[in-house]
Amino acid sequence: MSRQRIVRFIICIAAFSLLISACTTKTNPTATLPPTATAEIIPTAAPTHTPVPTLPPASTASPEPAATLEPTVTTAPADNPASMTFTDGLGRTITLSGPAQRVVSLAPSNTEIVYYVGAGAQMIGRDEFSDYPVEALELPAIGGSWGGYNLEAIVALKPDLVLAAEINTLEQVQTLADLGLTVYYLANPVTLPEMYGNLEIIARMTGHEAETAVLIDSLKTRVLAVVENVKRTAVNDRPLVYYELDATDPNAPFTFGANTFLDALITVAGGVNAGGTLDTAWAPISAEKVIELNPIIILLGDAAYGITPESVAARPGWKAIEAVKNSNIYPFDDNLVSRPGPRLVDGLEALVKIIHPELYR
Repeated sequence: MSRQRIVRFIICIAAFSLLISACTTKTNPTATLPPTATAEIIPTAAPTHTPVPTLPPASTASPEPAATLEPTVTTAPADNPASMTFTDGLGRTITLSGPAQRVVSLAPSNTEIVYYVGAGAQMIGRDEFSDYPVEALELPAIGGSWGGYNLEAIVALKPDLVLAAEINTLEQVQTLADLGLTVYYLANPVTLPEMYGNLEIIARMTGHEAETAVLIDSLKTRVLAVVENVKRTAVNDRPLVYYELDATDPNAPFTFGANTFLDALITVAGGVNAGGTLDTAWAPISAEKVIELNPIIILLGDAAYGITPESVAARPGWKAIEAVKNSNIYPFDDNLVSRPGPRLVDGLEALVKIIHPELYR
């Protein structure tokens, strides 16, 4: 197994361990992290995977924001009326003297959010996995692979805000705080409304609340359009969708199980997740089981690793699958559904256009 594939396994396992915990214990963030979150320290050229939130079922999905994951903001002392105090996802209190002007991101999802809310010009450093938007690649990288983060480089940048995420361990957060840095731990959202809440948090911290409110309204409109479109399909027209994460071992490829964001996304997009019967959130499924399930659509989240529709069709026994017989095998940009930021809506739209293309003709 290649180093990239090993990394992908470890990161995804860490991600979904965290997701399961989030689904059973939130909405109040906890003060500790599972040990598996250390997966961030392993290098890879592949996209970094962070836990992703779940959506409500299609019949009840709502673009309205929830009150969860809102930062606690208190009035500053009279001698510094511009300062803001927040409580992060670890229950830690941090104070900013004003909108952060020098931001370092430790996770791709955070980087995407910072740019989305209009604060890209305030970014001065990024983890080495942050590759979107392309402008982020011009920033100095501060590590995040085998040797962890380059603490000296981070300190030298003199950030007034360091944004951590659930791929960062409590020890990493505390180490940076002990160096005198202001570190905010952004908890992963579990729902789309909570994702909107995360955008609002970063917007407040960087002074972009007004424009972000407009952007969030746009996201809600797009999600509602998907929900309304799917309502036009027949109740029994919900094709079985197999989403492949990694086929390093084609006899036991990895896929998403139930209680994962992708499982819910597929549901909202008008499909049924073939991995939804698995006992765990992210696990191998035997090739024989895929053949038995006979999915109508196959999505290749591992297309970036060289998996093609042709190679899938050539697997022993897979020619009997409806998706293979009808050439319904599609490469899919896994970053759209693995980074808990605004592009999750892009992922939802991409899914529904594949699952129900008739809605867009």
